[in-house]
Amino acid sequence: MQESIRKADILIEALPYIQVFAGKTIVVKYGGSALESPSVVKGILQDLVFLSAVGLRPVLLHGGGPEISKRLASTGRAVRFINGMRVTDRAAVQVVNEALEEVNRQLVRQIHGLGGKADGLVVHDRVILAEPHPDAGRLGYVGLVKDVRVSRIRRALDHRAIPVLSPMGSRDGQLYNINADEAASVVSSSVKAEKLVLLTNVRGILRHPGEAHSLIPTLTTREARLLLERGVIQEGMIPKVHACVAALQGGVKKTHIIDATIPHALLLEIFTKTGIGTEIIR
Repeated sequence: MQESIRKADILIEALPYIQVFAGKTIVVKYGGSALESPSVVKGILQDLVFLSAVGLRPVLLHGGGPEISKRLASTGRAVRFINGMRVTDRAAVQVVNEALEEVNRQLVRQIHGLGGKADGLVVHDRVILAEPHPDAGRLGYVGLVKDVRVSRIRRALDHRAIPVLSPMGSRDGQLYNINADEAASVVSSSVKAEKLVLLTNVRGILRHPGEAHSLIPTLTTREARLLLERGVIQEGMIPKVHACVAALQGGVKKTHIIDATIPHALLLEIFTKTGIGTEIIR
């Protein structure tokens, strides 16, 4: 009986947050090595199904780095990065797209298996329209988001389905590989999201790299820029912070960087007062 009462108390604690965020759109970006852990993937998708069931409007934008690297390696192609971006020639961009479409199908199937509804949106749905990256001469078919056709996303949300987006764009029939953090940032601004949540494999932004106790719970955009200038924010966290700042400038209310490996990380970040990661606010 006491265990049942404790569970009921947890639901009541979440009630004010459910009431505040009901009907609001939340964009979640998930990718990287955490996609390789079935238990972590299942936990994140359970959270998304829960959010949808209680009236929020979650949008999932996924990456697929490990699957992409595996497929490229199987073709004998070298995997090269410049400033954290994958060099993608004409043949490789097809492989990248195939890998992302397979990840998309798997995520949609798993959401359905958990009792949720999902709508997989890949490059042929033309939701994300691209333009070549300014450094395309070196990067190849890597792009930036030029526009987002939000009507297709909203149609899925209006049917209580979770849109599952692949970070591939097109222009005049040409495919472009797009950084998933940047894509999630532009999508969140385009759909006027309440929140953008970037899921990663670290606690959040640390004042001292490698020391979990130095987690910074809240940053303003000004403070985030200062930490970037001072080199406190490093490596893979840099594009995530840039994505958060850009989303806030685009009208998103609040952004979060959290550790996907913590069980039910999304629910803890959204439905508790303290949260578990770093939030970046205006």
